[in-house]
Amino acid sequence: MSSEAAPLRRLHARRPGIVLAQALTVLALLLAWESAVRFGAVNALYLPAPTAVLESFGPLLTQGRLLHHTAVTLAEFAVGYAAAVVGGVGLGVLLVLVPSAERFAHPFIAALMSVPKVAIVPLLALWLGIGFTHKVAIVFLFAVFQVVYSTVAGIKQTRREHLKVARAFRASTLQTVFKVILPSAMPTIFAALRVSASVGLLGALFAEMLSSKEGLGNLITRSTAALDTAETFALIALVTLLAVAMIAALDLLERLVFLRWRSA
Repeated sequence: MSSEAAPLRRLHARRPGIVLAQALTVLALLLAWESAVRFGAVNALYLPAPTAVLESFGPLLTQGRLLHHTAVTLAEFAVGYAAAVVGGVGLGVLLVLVPSAERFAHPFIAALMSVPKVAIVPLLALWLGIGFTHKVAIVFLFAVFQVVYSTVAGIKQTRREHLKVARAFRASTLQTVFKVILPSAMPTIFAALRVSASVGLLGALFAEMLSSKEGLGNLITRSTAALDTAETFALIALVTLLAVAMIAALDLLERLVFLRWRSA
């Protein structure tokens, strides 16, 4: 046990140094960026200084626009992403449990994955309108296929020995799924959830840019059209922080789920 724990202890000991190096790297890049704009090496219209980007958050917050539009985007994303996770994992489990269903559905799923999603966005606006349902459908469409494929791949990696033990203890199908199959597939599923979260958020933003009067995507379109590049960069930074926060939350959830299943 001590030999296995030693690399982990060394990694944890190095982590503060790694974080410090990362912070210093980001600070150096920001200082170089600020200096390039201040001394005229870069046109502020094309690449605004970091201080100007930070200052642009002020009007967005005081006018109440930022919180409102962020809430709209997050609501669209949350509903569409939740549907993609539940539907994708559920369909993936079903396809593995019923091999004939997987053989039947595989070419259709592959074909749907190959369809350019951005080309369907205007069609969905025509079919569903440009309201909340349209954005939810776009998030679902952008996210669900990655979840389905990764769920199937993760379940197929379940060890046969584990399945034999479940059969030996006369476990039901549901018990086998929740006690053996899903725990084995969790790392692969959560890897897909991280990717699909980022892609789903981009889907919501893209839909808002094309056909919406609300949301962060709409704000980005307005600021770009007004040549307010500082505000555009501020909104892009906010979207990036939201995506990072989502991935961090999924990392935490994965650890909690793993610890719960391991203790069980």
